Amino acid sequence: MQYDLTTGKIGKSLIVFSMPMIMGNLLQQLYNVVDTLIVGKTIGSTALAAVGSSYSLMVLLTSIVLGLCMGSGVVFAQLFGAKKYESMKTSIFNAFVFIIIISAAINVLAYILLDKFIVWLNIPIEAVAFTKEYLKIIFGGMIFVSIFNFISSVLRSIGNTLMPLAFLAVAAITNIVLDILFIVRFNMGVAGAAYATVIAQALSAFLISIYFVVKGKDICPNRNNMHFDKSLIGLVINNSTLTALQQSIMNLGILMVQGLVNSFGFAASAAFAVVVKIDALSYMPAQDFGNAFATYVAQNYGANKLDRIKIGTRISMMISTGFCILVSAFVFVFAEALMLIFIDATEVTTINIGIQYLHIVGASYAGIGILFLLYGLYRGIGKSQMSIVLTIISLGSRVLLAYALSSLSSIGIVGIWWAVPIGWALADIFGIVYYFMKKDLFMQSRN
Repeated sequence: MQYDLTTGKIGKSLIVFSMPMIMGNLLQQLYNVVDTLIVGKTIGSTALAAVGSSYSLMVLLTSIVLGLCMGSGVVFAQLFGAKKYESMKTSIFNAFVFIIIISAAINVLAYILLDKFIVWLNIPIEAVAFTKEYLKIIFGGMIFVSIFNFISSVLRSIGNTLMPLAFLAVAAITNIVLDILFIVRFNMGVAGAAYATVIAQALSAFLISIYFVVKGKDICPNRNNMHFDKSLIGLVINNSTLTALQQSIMNLGILMVQGLVNSFGFAASAAFAVVVKIDALSYMPAQDFGNAFATYVAQNYGANKLDRIKIGTRISMMISTGFCILVSAFVFVFAEALMLIFIDATEVTTINIGIQYLHIVGASYAGIGILFLLYGLYRGIGKSQMSIVLTIISLGSRVLLAYALSSLSSIGIVGIWWAVPIGWALADIFGIVYYFMKKDLFMQSRN
């Protein structure tokens, strides 16, 4: 199935194209939420802190691979929009070899540096054993994450967002069933949560690989495409590494904040483990809409339909901002109820810390929604370096403010929370001003 984003009504095309991506990522977040929910309710807060800290680390490590896949997907979409199908298939082969090599290297380094990660994250002493046990298993699934996300990026570049959703749905259901079986029935603890996730990841990678080989013959590389093309691999490496750098910088900043939060004690660590899941579920649709927008921009940039990019940018801003405002209102009003889903009502301190976070950060999701669209815009037109600049502004200011404000006794941990929306706002302002200053330059005809 293919979806040409260079024709048709812009708003409708963006919504229809993005919906399967949004549903798929919500399902993917569902595995993480289920892990958190079952671990927190059945094993306890110590295991919850371990899984929460592990999640932040895994987001950092996998963000490198996801960035490579996302950046490569932009190249595929541009070639698809330009109708250069043979070049597209050759670029897919080149990108796959490159990304698998990088993924394997990251996996090896993750095991080697495990103890250093534990120290760096300031894991509460009570949670160290659980964290190491969980990570040793979860690292084994990184290769499956790489395969699934690479093939998904290929399919999405040609407008096929339904099949990645279908395979994620199978994986999510598998993960939930195995979580209940391993943790509740067999009392396997955090190891059970880790094994459930890895098995689900392996299943999704296997299924999407079979689909790609059997049903994707028109885009699957054949022998004629299985060679290294200097210009194409250069294009892939340039786009993918810049996007990976942007993603890793973003998540490195988040990881640094995780370490700072952990320094405030066990209750803060457990609360943060929950609110990042709530955050992810709340603004994930906006993030996926931004990724869909990147594909839209890339296809139209390849087809040299620059007016559609300009109009699509305005429409996308309205859609994303409106959605984020509604979600922020929901999270603000139901902050306590959301915390109680994950935390026992007797853990009052942890719940109150979480509510405080959600009342500050949760009320500001429009900022991150706009930022995701700016990332998508600049990636789509091949200016991934601007995404890096915006990420440095957003995360750099967030980390600096978090450390500076939280060190003041009159502010404390609240300073970490306020640093988040301030960082988003600064990056948004810079990205929008730069767009209006330079749009005539980078939106010139490519003919």
